[in-house]
Amino acid sequence: MIEPIALAIIGGSGLYDFPGLLDKRENALDTPFGKPSAPVITGILEGKRVAFLARHGLGHQLSPSEVNYRANIFALKLLGVRNIVSVNACGSLREDIAPGDLVIPDQLFDNTRSRERTFFGDGIVAHVSVAEPFCMRLGNQLINTIKKTSSKKVHIGGTFITIEGPRFSTKAESNVFRSWGMSIIGMTASPEAFLAREAEICYTAMAHVTDYDVWHTSESPVTVEMVIKVLMENTSMAQKVIQQLITVINPDPECTCTSALDNTLITNKDYIPAETHKKLDILIGKYLQKP
Repeated sequence: MIEPIALAIIGGSGLYDFPGLLDKRENALDTPFGKPSAPVITGILEGKRVAFLARHGLGHQLSPSEVNYRANIFALKLLGVRNIVSVNACGSLREDIAPGDLVIPDQLFDNTRSRERTFFGDGIVAHVSVAEPFCMRLGNQLINTIKKTSSKKVHIGGTFITIEGPRFSTKAESNVFRSWGMSIIGMTASPEAFLAREAEICYTAMAHVTDYDVWHTSESPVTVEMVIKVLMENTSMAQKVIQQLITVINPDPECTCTSALDNTLITNKDYIPAETHKKLDILIGKYLQKP
């Protein structure tokens, strides 16, 4: 039986480098989908097990399109992770969401083109519901924690559009996204959120607004310097939020996310290739045992 990890953080490598993290270990894992972006750091925080994964690799070596999202989420599943908070840099597509603010989105629009979006295939088909792509139980816990620990303005809800990157948007694209009703824009939330749902892990995002993208006529277009500046300023705040959030996290949550695959497997189990069954057993094993 895997001892559950109450909370995993996917974000920059500096997030786990703070006092209070005990029994820190580096876990170099392999998965059926390849290696994750970096070794997963695990430890004990406030008496509960936590994990940290640098999404873009150590030293930020991977572009958003090069990140092996499947390996990252599968590695966290192997470690027994129950809840994930994704830390994202994003641009604002709304006047009222200003650089420096935080957004806890409740909807997601996938505008990427070249990413592996599912664990399924190779002889097995699953149709998983992602009508509500973020876990709002976990999101509400995050919102309450931010309000208690930070003076940052936090926006509750909003649609997060994920673009392929690594380039930033043109003004035409940015204005189209605004006309669609998008709230914030980034490059990494998809397919990460969808894979977490397939892995039956509760997932929410803490989006740090770094800029107004390129649509705002009175503000400078987004630059890497802007993004890094805001993220560096927010690292300490994010660490405080994580340290407080872990105190209220349930290591074994009662949540619909934890049974997301129930009644989603459409392939007759007698036709699932043995190799695929073995590869995905940690995800589907409990469902294939049903009569």
